[in-house]
Amino acid sequence: QVQLVESGGGLVQAGGSLRLACAASGGAFSSYAMAWFRQAPGKEREFVAAISRSGMSTLYADSVKGRCTISRDNAKNTVYLQMNSLKPEDTAVYYCAADVQAWVIRTESEYDYWGQGTQVTVSS
Repeated sequence: QVQLVESGGGLVQAGGSLRLACAASGGAFSSYAMAWFRQAPGKEREFVAAISRSGMSTLYADSVKGRCTISRDNAKNTVYLQMNSLKPEDTAVYYCAADVQAWVIRTESEYDYWGQGTQVTVSS
């Protein structure tokens, strides 16, 4: 069973930066596509970014493109989300997810494993 544990969330002022990490265990991390999603209060969970098995292919939501970078270290079984120029509307619980079919996609239902999430709060 794959387990995903997010870390790195916290409270930051608008314009600041955070780096989220998601550590995977119990599976073949390097064979999975990985993604980050987020859910703001009162809203549905939405796609943020995804990365291929090798890290060579990435996909971003328009709302974070140019401000966020997804990366992975297969030797450490970890995927990262570097977030810069944070805005109050980035406030959400951020989840990482793994797709065993290795598709780099935005579709939440295609992801097989999920972490518990880490809270990001951006103050204005």
